[in-house]
Amino acid sequence: MSKIQLLDSRLANQIAAGEVVERPASVLKELLENALDAGAESITVDVEQGGTKLVRVRDNGGGIERDDLPLALSRHATSKIRGLEDLEAIGTLGFRGEALAAISSVSRLTLSSNVEGEAEGWQVQVEGRDMAPTVTPAAHPRGTTVTMRDLFFNTPARRRFLRTEKTEFNHLEEVFRRIALSEFNTAFRLTHNQKVIHQLPAGLDDTLRAARVAKLCGKGFMEQAIAVDVERDGIRLHGWMGLPTFSRSQADLQYFYVNGRVIRDKVVNHAVRQAYADVLYHGRHPAYVLFLELDPAMVDVNVHPTKHEVRFREQRMVHGFLYSSLHRAIAEVRPGQSAAGSVVEEPMPLPRSEPSQGSMPLSAPAGRPYSPPASAFGVGQGHRQADAYGALVQERQPAQVAEAPAAMPPASDEQTVPPLGYAVAQLHGIFILAENQHGMVVVDMHAAHERITYERLKQSWSDDKVRSQPLLVPVSLAVSSREADFAEQNPEVFTRLGFVVERAGPESLMVREVPALLRNSDSEAMVRDVLSDLLAQGSSERIEQKLDELLSTMACHGSVRANRRLTVPEMNALLRDMEATERSGQCNHGRPTWTQMSLKELDRLFMRGQ
Repeated sequence: MSKIQLLDSRLANQIAAGEVVERPASVLKELLENALDAGAESITVDVEQGGTKLVRVRDNGGGIERDDLPLALSRHATSKIRGLEDLEAIGTLGFRGEALAAISSVSRLTLSSNVEGEAEGWQVQVEGRDMAPTVTPAAHPRGTTVTMRDLFFNTPARRRFLRTEKTEFNHLEEVFRRIALSEFNTAFRLTHNQKVIHQLPAGLDDTLRAARVAKLCGKGFMEQAIAVDVERDGIRLHGWMGLPTFSRSQADLQYFYVNGRVIRDKVVNHAVRQAYADVLYHGRHPAYVLFLELDPAMVDVNVHPTKHEVRFREQRMVHGFLYSSLHRAIAEVRPGQSAAGSVVEEPMPLPRSEPSQGSMPLSAPAGRPYSPPASAFGVGQGHRQADAYGALVQERQPAQVAEAPAAMPPASDEQTVPPLGYAVAQLHGIFILAENQHGMVVVDMHAAHERITYERLKQSWSDDKVRSQPLLVPVSLAVSSREADFAEQNPEVFTRLGFVVERAGPESLMVREVPALLRNSDSEAMVRDVLSDLLAQGSSERIEQKLDELLSTMACHGSVRANRRLTVPEMNALLRDMEATERSGQCNHGRPTWTQMSLKELDRLFMRGQ
């Protein structure tokens, strides 16, 4: 007998099912993607016992003709690609043609369908060792229903790996959530053990779309989310990204879609992390629901059996677009804007006037750009920098509360209250209490001034460009030929970062100049790290991170400290600086700098009106 034998159809499909069908949630993913590819405007999902007993997906899409039904349950049969050119620019969610065959090999599967204009529908099942399809008439409206029962009934070893009903349903519901977020124009319904879990109408306008996101991701997310919509060079990014203050302990509320397909990609993850790097508290994860739309030819989705991963043909361009778009969206959030990014309702004048601003030593004089002391640009100058900044604020005796003047001149009718309002008092030398049209604002004065100082240091450094300093003794690096080729072909990448790197041999590089601010750092390690990043993901922010870390330390040392008593004009000037500073909602370490308590919250706290 020959040692090499041709596998029978069922066994071959069961092996393929090992890649496609992990649990009931895997089945639902494939069936929902097929329904969306069929143009369904309404999809109903019925599940029993977490999906192990029943998963039924009914849609009102285009349906399948009678003659095509036997092929629908065959391996490598699909209506979505015809040739290599289709594979190079895939515009559908499914395309492999293996899912239904794999599912039918490990369950009892029935497919019923009808197309427009036909009086009756048809139903197909497969049975026997060779999985021969049987087609019979069936009453069915336009569209398709796929019913899967008794998952892994014929593969008990696989069935033992399934978890409890609750766990399996949680996985299944997460898949439903991902798919429902991907296509707002389709209505979805999910039931579990005859109980309705989700009823989602089609989101034909922004209000209904936002309502669906709030339903699936939580009302709190939408209340603390920024609306994003950026388009450049044929690429569009839109959706919602959570404010840094709405961070999570786990990366469990992150949905990223490429041309409608939910994916997990290291280039995307890196770009998002970098966009939040300056404002997110350490150990926390951002929340977002984002959609990237680009030419299908620019992305390869055929790199993973479950299609969860993709490969971008222009990784560096995609990374740069994502980072710059999200980074700018966060930076543009100022006090006085709602989470959705729009300005809050028009402020009404308070029955008081703004205290005299006077001159505030915490900020630069009007009309002149901020310029830090010359010593700020030397490594190891932290204490002298702190002394220079410390001299900006007059130190007084600590006080529990610094009160505002008792009497103020009357307000003019045209005067409106700025977003952070006017300072009323200073509490324990740490917090500024202010009043605006919504209620009370509490500001951590050190955290707020730290962000203001940090942003000005970064701007000053950026305006001054990255100055390089020649090394007395150039540093030689032994690298791979691939790394050496990249450094030789892309010298502008290192020049922009302040490095001068030359090729010294087939597998060696020579570092001749480094950024002046990082002259005491490990040049060899930094260049190696940058090369590693560039080759892995097409970009590197390690040098910028080093610079930001140093500037952040300088800003922390140079910001106003606790127990410094500020005058009312100084406090108001700090509030005005916060309103004009990017990312002023968080300090350099990701902690919040201010919080708002509305009049309703204060009334509820004191049980007023109850």
